[in-house]
Amino acid sequence: MPMRIESIDFFYVSMPQIEDIADGSQDALLVRVRADGLTGWGECEASPLVCIANWVCPMSHEICKPLNQAVANQVVDGPEDIARIARRVARDGLDIAQTDHTFSGVEIALWDLLGNKHGKPVYELLGYDRVYPKTPYASQLFGDTPDQTRQKARASVRQGFKAVKFGWGPYGLGDVEADRLQVEAAREGLGPEGILLVDAGTAWGDDPRKALPRLEALEEHRATWLEEPFVGEALEAHAELAAHCRKVRLAGGEGARNIHMARHLIDYGKVGFIQIDTGRIGGIGPSKKVCDHARAHGVTYVNHTFTTHLALSASLQPFSGVEDSWLCEYPVEPKALAVELNHDELALNDAGQIQVPARPGLGVEVNLGAIEKYLVETQIKIGDRVLYRSPDPNS
Repeated sequence: MPMRIESIDFFYVSMPQIEDIADGSQDALLVRVRADGLTGWGECEASPLVCIANWVCPMSHEICKPLNQAVANQVVDGPEDIARIARRVARDGLDIAQTDHTFSGVEIALWDLLGNKHGKPVYELLGYDRVYPKTPYASQLFGDTPDQTRQKARASVRQGFKAVKFGWGPYGLGDVEADRLQVEAAREGLGPEGILLVDAGTAWGDDPRKALPRLEALEEHRATWLEEPFVGEALEAHAELAAHCRKVRLAGGEGARNIHMARHLIDYGKVGFIQIDTGRIGGIGPSKKVCDHARAHGVTYVNHTFTTHLALSASLQPFSGVEDSWLCEYPVEPKALAVELNHDELALNDAGQIQVPARPGLGVEVNLGAIEKYLVETQIKIGDRVLYRSPDPNS
């Protein structure tokens, strides 16, 4: 019998207080899809309230419709059905900029649901017959001072990490010397053998002249990559800076909202590492297509994840069966919300590696008690008509 979607619920959860820092683990939008007595979970990497509005907003015209109309009551029996629904979503929400972000969580939940139906991990549904362990890098913010960065690097090594990424914080906002001291401290704390990754957090907009002076310190201290020196759309700036790189390579793509943006960074921006967030680009299916494109062009695919282990598992699926895509982002400073939302953790093994769960679907169990604890009671109403009300996670 065909499996037909019966319900789709959005849960807006948040820490009691949100800090003005580049930490996406402070709130979340979880998506629950149910059909035939089965449940699938997904997560959007986006502003929760904006996505909920995108899900229920009144129709403006033919290609500006609420996304729930494109998904509700659809049949989902195989990957081709998820792709079919995605095409309809793209058409109905063509004039809504938030569409891909919103659908990402739904799409991920559909893969989880489908895996649970067939008793297979998502990676098998994607066509992988085996998976490879990944080397996680401890993803964290730069310290406010070089000494804080040095201590954070040492702490990550003690935790068993072979790779560490520092990003945002003060890096790129001050002068060249200040940035050099931060990179130097990171290398000292990590030691000579550790893998060092640096994230500029789009600090230089679209201006290669501001980024060029930083390359010397990155090369000297053997950084593997410089991530997001510019906004993702600044393809010319990426290409110009890449032409000056000798050993360090450019990385980017976490902000890609569709396949085309990611491909353009590979084809025209000349990045060496493409970093995709399944919770932003439209889900697992589009991420797998970007992974295939990257492999065909000699670019290394890496996940972007800074929230829960549900999101981490989803982000690993598209490249889990690719042996030479060996690095993966691993959040090490998540807020309590992100930690508590999952019962399961993708922990480091004795070799300092992680592997995608072999259980059906995403293989991660969501903690309903944490959703209840952090739920933001929300209602969207137009006139006397209620378009959305926070659902009960236990119903």
